[in-house]
Amino acid sequence: MPNETINSTTIEDTFAEAFSMRYTRLIVTALDEYWLMAALREFCGFGSSVIQCDAEVGIERFLSASNTMDGRVGAALLIFGFNDQKLASAVQKRTGQSLMTCPTTAVFNGLFETETRITLGDHLRFFGDGFQKSKSIDERRFWRIPVMDGEFLIEDQVGVADGIGGGNFLVQSRDQASGLAAVRRSTNVIDELPGVITPFPGGVVRSGSKVGSRYKGLPASTSDRFCPSLRGRVDSQLHPEANCVYEIVIDGDNFDSISTAMSCGIHAAASPDVVAISAGNYGGKLGKHHFQLTQVVREYED
Repeated sequence: MPNETINSTTIEDTFAEAFSMRYTRLIVTALDEYWLMAALREFCGFGSSVIQCDAEVGIERFLSASNTMDGRVGAALLIFGFNDQKLASAVQKRTGQSLMTCPTTAVFNGLFETETRITLGDHLRFFGDGFQKSKSIDERRFWRIPVMDGEFLIEDQVGVADGIGGGNFLVQSRDQASGLAAVRRSTNVIDELPGVITPFPGGVVRSGSKVGSRYKGLPASTSDRFCPSLRGRVDSQLHPEANCVYEIVIDGDNFDSISTAMSCGIHAAASPDVVAISAGNYGGKLGKHHFQLTQVVREYED
């Protein structure tokens, strides 16, 4: 396919390569927005990439009091890991250290359309030291764990399903200011979409990586072909007028969710100061899910 053009931005004829993951959805509620945000910041911390983090984590959407089980403000979190065991470990530790510790919070299962479950409250209940109590509501089991401001209510188990991690696109701009403005527009649009998260800081990656390194034991290293300072020293893939590159990485509950997010994000980013939009791939050798950029943007326009 030939390159596409949107608002003077070249959409390169390449593909984003993503890989299969497992994910769960937690619904977190709190007394008010202040304590909800405090809990979310802690839970999502150090949750950008499974290269080093225990999980990839982000806020899928915020929920009004009328849309939560306990009638309080809340949010849906998506958590991605490579397998159920690693995902369960990450969710249990993050919930115990970041949600149970936060004043007024409660935690509910947000993924019912799968029969696979991992334990959550059933694991954390032991913190109650024998004083914990179980409660069943509409065939859902919860634990009431005594804490110093009352009780921490948490669902016994949460659902797990197949997801996709690593959908991405690279915003190549004339300068840093225009690149930052472009990715802000893009992530603002993506944040409104269901079924996806952008797990990196502000939804954006400045240190894009490639697989492997010249240093033994390092699984990933800088994406030198997209580093402006290395132009002329490596086989650069930068647009001739690009002096800054930012990557947006998207995890999602299915292929279509990521494709839609990429489409919306690319269209939002495109502008005269964004000279090209590309994507990261490894020749199709890393992940089986391929998002062809020109096809993605055409589907959005249709």
